[in-house]
Amino acid sequence: MPHTFDLLVIGDANPDIVLGPLDAPLAFGQREQLVDTGLLTLGGSAAIMACGAARLGLKVAFTGRVGNDDAGRFVRTALTARGVNTDALHVDPGLPTPLTVVVTRGDGDRTILTSPGTLAATGPDDVPEALLTSSRHVHAASYFLLPRLADALPELLATARAHGATTSLDTNDDPSGEWAPGRIDATLAVTGFLLPNAQEALALASAASPDAAGSSAATGSLEAAAGALAALGPRVVVKNGADGALVHDGRTLLRAPSIPARPLDTVGAGDSFDAGFIAAFLRGLSTAEALAFAAACGALSTRAHGGTAAQPTWDEARTALARNGKNL
Repeated sequence: MPHTFDLLVIGDANPDIVLGPLDAPLAFGQREQLVDTGLLTLGGSAAIMACGAARLGLKVAFTGRVGNDDAGRFVRTALTARGVNTDALHVDPGLPTPLTVVVTRGDGDRTILTSPGTLAATGPDDVPEALLTSSRHVHAASYFLLPRLADALPELLATARAHGATTSLDTNDDPSGEWAPGRIDATLAVTGFLLPNAQEALALASAASPDAAGSSAATGSLEAAAGALAALGPRVVVKNGADGALVHDGRTLLRAPSIPARPLDTVGAGDSFDAGFIAAFLRGLSTAEALAFAAACGALSTRAHGGTAAQPTWDEARTALARNGKNL
């Protein structure tokens, strides 16, 4: 069957209110603090990744759930404006759209406050089988924010793979701090690429099945953690900020350096990295080339505030790599 879409993205979409940088602790006691910038923009790991992939030239569909409210309409309009198909974005009649406030600091760190709204209600019934079976690649995000969807991911991704699709997952952070010990293994078994950041990779490896993770992950080594996760099935692609990125397939470890950047805002950089890696992979680039291209996409996305405003085109990312001595 011919594919209708290059990429189907499953997961979270919400408005982000990004404030910062705040260089002092958050003050309670009804104190008001001033920051230099404030921005209302599209957020959600899945939504930002979808926009980044569309910007890179992929034909992208998005599926998830928003509320019947102004925030939900904002999300749909923002996705559509960036070239993402939202025909399968479900509107919940009772629950509100999720909302996130991101407070950034001058050192690049941030705190994230999220009101979950429709996230807990998002489930397999929000993912049309026709999209699973007609997309070249299926990407899922924010595993720990979407418990009903997380439970269904093994079956959903297996269906996509059975129809010739490749698959990927970015779990993002686990607000509970538990990291689903043992429970995520079934999803990883049908995941082609796992795309955590360094902190998430270490936490996931520590919580993975003991037989697969072994004692090596307990050393705290990022390389060992990536190898332990790769033993569960996926190729593990780890984002590590200014230290670049690495990929482990269970046998071989590859690295790519970061490219120089003066970030205004790192919100969504990891999701733009994901978009770059999958776009490069779908274009037939080697794993090493896809890793370098993804690092460039992540770095370039930090040129403006918010997760989507500075996402690069394919040519912009290639030019940035060439400027740093890497030609694709």
